[in-house]
Amino acid sequence: MSDTKAPPPPTSRGRSRYVLALLPLLVFGGFAAIAAKMLYEQDVNGLDVNAIPSALIGTKAPALALPPLEGSNVPALTDAAITGKLTLVNVFASWCVPCRQEHPMLKELSKDKRLNIVGINYKDKADNAVRFLGELGNPYAAIGIDPNGRAAIDWGVYGIPETYLVGPDGTILYKKVGPIDVTTYERELIPAIESAAAGD
Repeated sequence: MSDTKAPPPPTSRGRSRYVLALLPLLVFGGFAAIAAKMLYEQDVNGLDVNAIPSALIGTKAPALALPPLEGSNVPALTDAAITGKLTLVNVFASWCVPCRQEHPMLKELSKDKRLNIVGINYKDKADNAVRFLGELGNPYAAIGIDPNGRAAIDWGVYGIPETYLVGPDGTILYKKVGPIDVTTYERELIPAIESAAAGD
């Protein structure tokens, strides 16, 4: 007969150590699965991961009382600049690469007589913002500076650029997180503008 003894059964303390050791792996696996699902939805089903809904849609736009961007030759951004007008409120900065990418779309939209376009210049230096607009053109009827990002917090900004369509009565009708591209312009923004202009 062998004197070898069977190992004692694991204690509850031993089991809990194994569970704690596996916990980080399980958490990582969960995050990886979520990320994989998002990538799959984006690649296969065309999900726009930038289309983050806003709790502000359908509510009154936050009050605007922002100082002007000196050197831009347009007025400050106040409630008076958007009241009674179908308005696109665009949050931008000169240091924002996607803002530069979407700027031609804003220039195109500025030709639409139904639409009033205003800008919130976010955490930017005035000289850089004026240079940015001098280089690319200024689509904005009014610009307010938001050096500390307080107005952006009121508007629920996730990251710039962001764009809000505000009805003449001050109701937020649409929000776009990320740059406006041709697809967004044709499939989302123009239909939203047409619907609002028609009073739907």
